[in-house]
Amino acid sequence: MKKANNMSENELKKPVLSSSVPSFVENRAKFYPENSRRLVNKILLDSPYFQFVYNLNDKIFSISSKGDIVYSAIPYDTARNYLQMAAIKTILYPKGAQEFIEMHKPILENYLSLAIYQNTGKKVKKTSKEVNEAYDDIFHDVFFEIQVIGRLLQHDETGPLSASLPGKFLYQNNQNSGISAYLYEYIKFVIEVVNEFPVAIDGRNVQLIETSVEHQPLMIGNNDSMLDNFSDIKDGIHQLVASEQTQTSHQVPTNLQPILRSEYGQALSQLRKNYVAHSVNPSELEQYFENVLPTENTNLVNVVSDIHTQTGGIPFNNSHFNILAGDISDSVASDAGIKGIYVLGNHELIDTLPEASEIEGTEWEKYSKTEWFQLLQTLPDFSWPLIPVGDSQYYELVKNTIQERFPSMIVLNNESMVYQNVRYIGLTIPVALVNRKKALQNFIFNELEKILSDDESIPTVIVSHAPLFNELSMLRKTSHAYNRGYNCADERIVELFKKFNIIGVIHGHHHIPASFGRIKYVKFAGKQMFVVCSIYSQANTGIDLVPLIEASEKGADKTASQKRLASKNDTSKNKSVQREYLANEPIENIPGLSIELRGNKTVYRLDKKVNGKRNRKSFHDQKSAVSYLNDLLKNRKL
Repeated sequence: MKKANNMSENELKKPVLSSSVPSFVENRAKFYPENSRRLVNKILLDSPYFQFVYNLNDKIFSISSKGDIVYSAIPYDTARNYLQMAAIKTILYPKGAQEFIEMHKPILENYLSLAIYQNTGKKVKKTSKEVNEAYDDIFHDVFFEIQVIGRLLQHDETGPLSASLPGKFLYQNNQNSGISAYLYEYIKFVIEVVNEFPVAIDGRNVQLIETSVEHQPLMIGNNDSMLDNFSDIKDGIHQLVASEQTQTSHQVPTNLQPILRSEYGQALSQLRKNYVAHSVNPSELEQYFENVLPTENTNLVNVVSDIHTQTGGIPFNNSHFNILAGDISDSVASDAGIKGIYVLGNHELIDTLPEASEIEGTEWEKYSKTEWFQLLQTLPDFSWPLIPVGDSQYYELVKNTIQERFPSMIVLNNESMVYQNVRYIGLTIPVALVNRKKALQNFIFNELEKILSDDESIPTVIVSHAPLFNELSMLRKTSHAYNRGYNCADERIVELFKKFNIIGVIHGHHHIPASFGRIKYVKFAGKQMFVVCSIYSQANTGIDLVPLIEASEKGADKTASQKRLASKNDTSKNKSVQREYLANEPIENIPGLSIELRGNKTVYRLDKKVNGKRNRKSFHDQKSAVSYLNDLLKNRKL
């Protein structure tokens, strides 16, 4: 194949910056010459240990380690994201952080008792002096306090921890782990990022925010734990600085010098090589830990999936409308009181199976000779690729069994119901049938065409256990479960989405931790819609769908907010009122302000003529430059 206009291979591969790419990305990317060789991940801000990066393909921001700093010297320590989230929560709400630990004291006493046993071989009671002293040690150093909060966040979401407990929960054993130094450097970099860019960060996710002329951040979802340029972190930073300054006076000072792979890589590799795994499946330990989190849920339209309850009941209370997106029970659970809708997942197929001796003479018998049914009884994990597509009459048997156990729910097996002027369609997609994609998508089209009928205007939400396809899934491309072949290949489905007022979809199945994010907005069939995946944990008994529905009804999506902002700016111009620029506004929108790179420092240079006088001045940050410019313009003669 000939190259058009003799273009180089790199030029042919180079992604084009579309209009959906934030305008500041291209400008900032020019500051780093290495970006010319980076076709996808563009560096926007750099430090000795971290990078702020924009992925041109996936249109997402991320903060990543440059590879030299060691997050934790504890072998196979999987809590990095939870500790980063704990760091953000602590600087946002320093008092709340301590209250969080105190609320989890019964859980911590268990961990401390086990940690002391792993460390010394001595069994101690939860009420012992040793446990009390270890608990008090947590509050001696805010960086260790952050670590403990992170471990508890992980516990609440994924279940009890069991491996390397002394290094995770005992202050004395933690000092050479390198984690405090990592968190110290991470916090410094995150604060620099939010001061430079219009983004919000929760320790795992980075979200682009828009700003209104009232200087209020506009974001999607629950943003209470996200740090941005509007956050008041004076108290949190004061606590960190105070801890840093007093560490040398503590009897066991925390080392804030990072552990670097370039210096200790060989020793760390040997440590991992000699590590003997002794972790225990969290489900085996849950009986030893009480749930200290609230089980009362007040969401008006509560969405949750993959509860996998082992107790025969629903582990939370919600008296409003619930959307249970499959895989609810592994223990023949029932609940006469819970209301809402229920769609079938693959674990419902196991949970409703009659005993082998009870099949003969029932409606189940006609399926008993099929390979998939026999595997479902003996080796269910091997049955999933073989189970029938969702229009099989078998699923009606499953539905009827579930309906008896949850009489106040409406089990939707390729059916719909309307609740508060929103139509909910429940499609039966227990698993992602990648190898039978054509049959699956033919089923999706046929059922949607039948259910949607002629009502094109009613807001509609589609609920299924497995995602409809990749385009409407919360599953990340980096996940081992992601299959790029599970894309939407049926144009008829796309046309249905264009024609009808489908505002969002809900799915479960992939056990994506809630802390990864439970909501995202995607563009599909030429319009924007929400995707929700709300996997159950003690820390997540559901997410409220009402704000998303209201936002969709009001048109409060990204495009609409941009139009409103543009309209307000136009109105201001018509009234001859000088617009006030925002501290984190894209710099190309601010006439007279430019960025220069002097050595390793970014300089904001203002060159603006006001009232006949030329004003030239340099600043170290955009916020100061914009503030100075706004003061100049306030005195401008109109």
